[in-house]
Amino acid sequence: MAGKKVIITGVPGVGKTSVINESMARLEAEGVPYQNINFGTFMFEVAQREGMVKDRDEMRKLDKNAQRRLQQLASQAIAKIEGNVIIDTHASVKTPAGFLAGLPEWVLRELKPDIIILVETDEDQILKRRLSDATRVRDIEGARAIADHQNFNRAAAAAYATITGCTIKYITNADFLIDRAVEEMMQTLR
Repeated sequence: MAGKKVIITGVPGVGKTSVINESMARLEAEGVPYQNINFGTFMFEVAQREGMVKDRDEMRKLDKNAQRRLQQLASQAIAKIEGNVIIDTHASVKTPAGFLAGLPEWVLRELKPDIIILVETDEDQILKRRLSDATRVRDIEGARAIADHQNFNRAAAAAYATITGCTIKYITNADFLIDRAVEEMMQTLR
């Protein structure tokens, strides 16, 4: 069973994982199973084993060649997974040297996504969520920088669709309206 490959992205703090988890639970109850694969977890496990990083938040500070190798290893492993798969990742990663494509051509050619979903919301909501999340070590950014990152992600998604021929879907995860985002995600994943 080949299944459907769905890449879901969003800037840190947008609530992407919350929308994914709730959508998956509801779809499972309907008999539409998905595996949730976190691309960064695959990369992190290799980087940690090799002593390159101690926590996930250090990964974005690795040089681009190290990140490229980790991306290649992760995409090759994920491409072998059968069935309906959600690939939870980032369209781009903000590094000290600038934005790094989260899904460069070699990753996309391995994964062959059917659709890419961008989870977005207002920048001030993302900023508020980031400031209240004590579980992560995030760079301090203002609403303008978050807006720039979301805009870059939209441009990157357009390029990714050009490479793969997949479709792009935008889903808004506004404060107190997660059920709307979940319902839209479920409709897309069915």
